Amino acid sequence: FEGMSVFITGASSGIGAATARMFAREGAKVALFARRADRVEALADEIRAGGGAALALPGDVTRREDLDNAAARTASEFGGIDVVLANAGFGVSGILADLTTADLRRQFDVNVFGVVDTLYATLPYLRASQGRLGIVSSVAGHISTPTSGAYCASKFALEGLGGALYCELAGEGVSVTMIAPGFVESDIRSTDNTGQFREDWPDPVPKWLCMPVDQAARQIVDALYKRRAEKVI
Repeated sequence: FEGMSVFITGASSGIGAATARMFAREGAKVALFARRADRVEALADEIRAGGGAALALPGDVTRREDLDNAAARTASEFGGIDVVLANAGFGVSGILADLTTADLRRQFDVNVFGVVDTLYATLPYLRASQGRLGIVSSVAGHISTPTSGAYCASKFALEGLGGALYCELAGEGVSVTMIAPGFVESDIRSTDNTGQFREDWPDPVPKWLCMPVDQAARQIVDALYKRRAEKVI
């Protein structure tokens, strides 16, 4: 990825941040898009201190104008966009009968429409570069589990979108890679049903069951390099 431009949403922590570091080590210029401005600024400083090129872009995937502005700035400063990793997401948990329609709308606004708007904001640049689009879905997009119905539904939706996009964009030279992580070291399980990060929440998943985030990032970067249709992490 030497000299290529990579645009990553949800880049402030977890898979997004680790993948940004991995792309930077591969020689890519990385654009870091996330809500937590302090986190993306710190990560951009870290990458630049290591000799890489990084751009901090605070924003929210539920606001299309944030994505449009961030994509345009990335293309202007980095000379285009070669890779997009639509990674931003969170999980609404709870028994479906106890949730509200608003809870599910909030889940889909981020996990589904946030990905759709990321695609629309960056697709002109990907078409120009015949680039790579990575969509972070989940194993929960293949297997549904109790108390995770809202989250699973959003990830099942991404699998449907990604399958169609893979075929629709192939003729234009744009590859689509669906990425389906299982349990990976991440802040996602420390985020409440409104999307707010709770630093004091313990991770409910045992550490031995979680893949180290750097290992997951390496597999994601490799899958994007090879333009694979899907990679289960």
